[in-house]
Amino acid sequence: MNNNAYQNISVTFADTSHAKYAEHICKLIYESALQRGTGIAKRSPEYIISKINGGKAVVALDGERLVGFSYIECWEHGDFVATSGLIVDPEYRGLGLAERIKRKTFELARTRFPYAKLFSITTSLPVMKLNSRMGYVPVTFSELTEDNEFWQGCEGCCNYDILMRNNRRMCLCTGMLYDPAKHKREEHSWWKPYAMYIQNAIKKIFHLR
Repeated sequence: MNNNAYQNISVTFADTSHAKYAEHICKLIYESALQRGTGIAKRSPEYIISKINGGKAVVALDGERLVGFSYIECWEHGDFVATSGLIVDPEYRGLGLAERIKRKTFELARTRFPYAKLFSITTSLPVMKLNSRMGYVPVTFSELTEDNEFWQGCEGCCNYDILMRNNRRMCLCTGMLYDPAKHKREEHSWWKPYAMYIQNAIKKIFHLR
């Protein structure tokens, strides 16, 4: 694929007009799991449609062709938001499209649930690297949502028995968390090095006097 064709790919918030892609999205999710040989929770077309119609999904389109997808879901009354289902059509991989989708999904989550902790569980190393670049950090499962419905969603994963044998404390997936409160504190502390520099300079001046 040439660069011009890649630039023409749109990554946008999904709306009801994209529900027609639900079957294809499920197929891509399933094929991605088979190719990696790792676990990924299966999703039904009805589930995907509910995310699209609910304004909780992101699609990547090359013209009328769906080439990528991801969605969000909230738990514990919006205290936690999961980003999940990130997939890219095999013909469009290696072009940085996954990062564009991930960042758009992150934008969607932060817009709809600005105070929620964002988390992701994945076996995919590229997804982990993407998460890290966006401020996610690895955490134990105990720091993620305790909502039983979320963990029941893992039943379609081939590693579900591992998760249950460990009382939901660990699995082959890695848990990653973005805490907006922590990042807000860091954003407000950018001036501290400068303040310290000025303070030390003033002390030095008075000492010289």
